[in-house]
Amino acid sequence: MKHFRIFFFLAIGFVLTACGGGSSSSNTLTGNWTANLTNTDGTPAFAFTTSFTQSNGSIVIGTNLAFTVSTGCFTSAASQTGSFVLSGNFNGNISGSFQLTITSATPSDNTLTLQGTVNNNAISGGWTLAGLTPGCTGAGDFTFTRIS
Repeated sequence: MKHFRIFFFLAIGFVLTACGGGSSSSNTLTGNWTANLTNTDGTPAFAFTTSFTQSNGSIVIGTNLAFTVSTGCFTSAASQTGSFVLSGNFNGNISGSFQLTITSATPSDNTLTLQGTVNNNAISGGWTLAGLTPGCTGAGDFTFTRIS
């Protein structure tokens, strides 16, 4: 049933876009974003910038990932994958659920998972970090802001 709802909303979005009633390309997640992550006690945990390209409706490709607050959990290139699920708002506003996973290259086996909601030019929610590197576990809240 969940897959049917996702397919249904994607199909409606494609129909509205084809009819001129859907959102324009500026109403996607495509762009440059900055993320600030805080621990459960409110102290800063991580910060990074990334570029998102939203393609095929719900798939988000992340590039140019750069941690702006140094962390031993992600010392070299990391890969990122994400998704965006439409919530049915097709009036030029972005809304829905968001998920992003960042996996470290070196040291390996550290995974940062962010799950939240999108509301126009802001994304917020919770994060968890699971890893084999000492000190590379945790949880808290995050906010993303579009910077361009």
